[in-house]
Amino acid sequence: MKKRPIRILPIIIFSQFTGTSLWFAGNAIIGDIQRQWSLGDSVLGYITSVVQLGFIAGTLCFAVLAVSDRFSPRKVFFLCSLLGAFTNLLIYLIADGFAALMVLRGMTGFFLAGIYPVGMKIYLCGPSPSLQPAALDALAEV
Repeated sequence: MKKRPIRILPIIIFSQFTGTSLWFAGNAIIGDIQRQWSLGDSVLGYITSVVQLGFIAGTLCFAVLAVSDRFSPRKVFFLCSLLGAFTNLLIYLIADGFAALMVLRGMTGFFLAGIYPVGMKIYLCGPSPSLQPAALDALAEV
């Protein structure tokens, strides 16, 4: 893999920030969903947990299948960002209750596994070894 210049780090950090914002997008709309579907207060905990479970499942699948080793990490990152955003859009377009919400948020978590860890790999495989600790610090703080 060709070494990437240090100036690419801010672009990757911004991409990771916007990609991982999918994690919290469900929390931003939970009040409206609770009113519209007459859901209780505990739904926020379930939504948060199912995204985390999806992320764990996705990370496991991506690692076992060596997805970012077999395919271009940049393409995996891009595709997972699009698919994660699409699953969030589906909440608005087709979800009609708690079960659909949980499935779609779990799928969002699954696709987040192709954003955060893969984004870190994209950058850490690029800079000179002396810059990798600083790059890892910056990426981990996103």
